[in-house]
Amino acid sequence: MRNVMIISLLSVVVIASIIFFHSKEDKEVSSSASVIDPHSFLYKERMILPDAPIQADEEKVNIDPIIEKWNNQSLNATLWGENVPGVHHQLNTEDNVIALTFDACGGPTGNGYDEQLISFLREEQIRATLFFNARWIEENKEIFMDLSSDPLFSIQNHGTEHRPLSITGQSAWNISGTDSPVDVVNEVMVNQQYIYSLTGEKPTYFRSGTAFYDEIAVQIVEDLGLKVVNYDILGDAGATYSSEQVKESLLQARPGSIALLHMNHPSSGTAEGVMAAIPLLREQGFEFVTIDDYELRESEVE
Repeated sequence: MRNVMIISLLSVVVIASIIFFHSKEDKEVSSSASVIDPHSFLYKERMILPDAPIQADEEKVNIDPIIEKWNNQSLNATLWGENVPGVHHQLNTEDNVIALTFDACGGPTGNGYDEQLISFLREEQIRATLFFNARWIEENKEIFMDLSSDPLFSIQNHGTEHRPLSITGQSAWNISGTDSPVDVVNEVMVNQQYIYSLTGEKPTYFRSGTAFYDEIAVQIVEDLGLKVVNYDILGDAGATYSSEQVKESLLQARPGSIALLHMNHPSSGTAEGVMAAIPLLREQGFEFVTIDDYELRESEVE
């Protein structure tokens, strides 16, 4: 009888232990879903996990309500491109200013660093906005930390995997886009938290890989607390323009223009084109600002 009681007691202990540990795992999963950090469940397995220190929990972004909001709707994105509602292309000013923005895209062919370009901007004290992708940061962390500490530059978010922003998996330039609201959040917020963990500063502007969006994805970005910024001057066409083409593109500037260029292709014509255009723009009375120096002009969708 005593042996039976001992066996029964042991069975109860084992069952209780199983319930406890399963409950603990469920709570840990629930807790991790409440915040974004580079080591969280949202970070895709095919990405290299950054080793940056993570900020205190109270500094992280609770995205559960945002995901719940968009997952509980019947969504129908009807627009796709670079100019959809909520995407900004210019500064809201008549001042004779231009915002030069440079993307650092990362990836197998996009992890380069145009040192000539950045050195020129520094020598000439040209303020600029730099949009960084998580992949580029991971491959160029020391350079990123140097640039992010320079008050000449505004540091902004260019996504985690450099994907077009879609809720249905739309593609642009042969790059598959995000395919759900959660995927949109992942693309934006993993890199957002990564940059914050390295710099202590949260980007306030976002530009997707390829600069393509649907209108639902743009609304999700806004819910996450960022503004979507594209351009009205195609400065180097993905670093494919010659230096002469880059110069001529920049000379099309008007008050409040935002120019899209790249800082990750040192063999392109971007640096030489920028170096040729800057003195000519100065002769026209232009000053160089970052996108956070002015309010953004509301987009006009055609």
